[in-house]
Amino acid sequence: MLPPVPPLDDRSQLIRDNMSLIELVVQRMIPQVPSFMTKEDMVSAAMVGLVDAANRFDPGKGAKFKTFAEYRVRGAIFDEMRRLDWFSRTMRDKQNLLTQTMLRLEHGLGRSPDELEMAAALDISLEEYQNLLTEVSHLGCVSLHETLDHTEEGRSFLDNLEDISGAIPNELIEQSEMSRLLAELIEELAEKERLVVALYYYEELTQKEIAEILEVSEGRVSQLHSQALLKLRVKLINSDLYEP
Repeated sequence: MLPPVPPLDDRSQLIRDNMSLIELVVQRMIPQVPSFMTKEDMVSAAMVGLVDAANRFDPGKGAKFKTFAEYRVRGAIFDEMRRLDWFSRTMRDKQNLLTQTMLRLEHGLGRSPDELEMAAALDISLEEYQNLLTEVSHLGCVSLHETLDHTEEGRSFLDNLEDISGAIPNELIEQSEMSRLLAELIEELAEKERLVVALYYYEELTQKEIAEILEVSEGRVSQLHSQALLKLRVKLINSDLYEP
């Protein structure tokens, strides 16, 4: 059953009061989008998401509108990227190859493989493997925004990543087990991968800022980020909580 639609005046006020959220989310997501997607494209999509959030928001559930709207705004931007056919079939195939290779190695090794082991399994050099991680880095961000449940909020893998250290709204209590699992999985990442995840998702630093802290290139941060998300995705697939 859909929630009651707020009166028009209330919806308009919600939109006006939260216009700053659009710029905040857009700036946060700029590193995650392809170069041909302009900031104007993102702002336009974000506005659609904000309006949609105002139309769907149910204050009776106890959640803050800003929290609910951020999910919708971010989702609308990713939807627009999909609509623009950002990633090609070839890129999808590359990501699937990485995922299946890591799944196979993890089953055989009993742990997450490192970059050298992945490169060997793919019969390519370490440099070629790292370049492949760079290629699929944005695609990994998009695919990890797939919904993990069938609630109206449609919470995603990354939503749960961001909530590990925060309070969980009453209507999302059922996601606490997912959050605990992800916290445990993050602890199993290699040190630099764990740092990238922590600095990017918890501290909300840019790739440039993370690169300065780790004293590596921005490209290397992108590779570590992609490798970390690939590992987390594979571990999540192997868990009982994953819903494809």
